[in-house]
Order: sequence, then C-alpha cells, then structure tokens
Amino acid sequence: MDEIAFAIFDTPIGLCAIAWSEHGIKALSLPEQNEVSLRKRLGRRFPSSREMPPTPTITGAIARIRALLEGQRDDLTTIILDMEGEPEFHRRVYDLARAIPPGETRTYGDIAADLGDKTLSRAVGQALGRNPWPIVIPCHRVLAANGKTGGFSANGGVETKMRMLTIERAGTSAAPSLFADLPLAAKPRR
Repeated sequence: MDEIAFAIFDTPIGLCAIAWSEHGIKALSLPEQNEVSLRKRLGRRFPSSREMPPTPTITGAIARIRALLEGQRDDLTTIILDMEGEPEFHRRVYDLARAIPPGETRTYGDIAADLGDKTLSRAVGQALGRNPWPIVIPCHRVLAANGKTGGFSANGGVETKMRMLTIERAGTSAAPSLFADLPLAAKPRR
C-alpha cells in the first residue's frame, strides 16, 4: 500500500484535513468538532498515515478548495483523486456528482436516471454518503426530490450542507435560488 500523508488546513467553514498518496488525494475531511477529532478521524481511516507539509500539488488543491469555500467559482475537476479501492458504482456516481458546477444542484433521482435506472436513487445516496472527497466530489450539491436537502453525513449534517450551498449561492430546479436573500456563510468562531 502507498504511504499516506495528511495535513490540516483552515477554510471559511472551519478546519479541514486532506490525505494523499503518490497517486492523488485519498480523502478530504470536512470540519469536526475540533482539531483532535479531525486527527482521530484520519487516524481511524489511515492508521499508518503521517502528518506532513503538503506537496506543491496538494498546496494548490488546498488553495482551490479554500477559494471555492470563499465563494469563488471553481469546479475542482482537475484535482487528481486516488480512487483505488472504490467500487465501480461509486466511481460512476462520483463522476456524475463531480460534473455539477458550483451554484447548481441535482437530485439523487437525476443521478440515478443518468446511470440508467431511476430506482437507484437510494443507492446513489448511499454512495454519496460514503464520499471520501466532499467538496471536490460535491455531494452537497445533490438534493432529494423537490429541492429538499436530503441527508449529509459530514459533521454538522444538513447544516454544513446548507452552509456550503449558501456560499455557492446554489439554486435548484424547484427554486431559481434557495439562498438569494442570505448572506455568505460566516467563518465559525474558535
């Protein structure tokens, strides 16, 4: 197995973590309750990982993730992910979710239909619930039917999902802009 390194970095939504191998980003963690919880999560996922300074490629990815979370438009599609070990179905779901531009949303049913079977909506939700790369694979841009938020497995749950959509000023097919009257999400207090 490749050596896994990780780094913790600050964003407008809180401290995040990024783990990488020589093949690309292995995982991205959204903010936890505190830095200790974030390190523990990474330690459970990658027990032999080591905290290291980010490589130039990872530094660039971090800068782009921060910029997106500051409201800049970047689809992050050129960030290289290490998908080794991911099931084929999940990869297909992640590819479709990754194609959703900032500020836009789709539904679980839309992605299921793109996969060729609208009844796969629940399986799409389960795959996105296991997404190792939130933000880069923008699972927060996938909603339930009729513009409802659906679930979100990251710390903070649906509130975190809504903060990210607010930053992006996302709209849905049910409403041109869910967040037109809301200010950009404020940086959390420490």
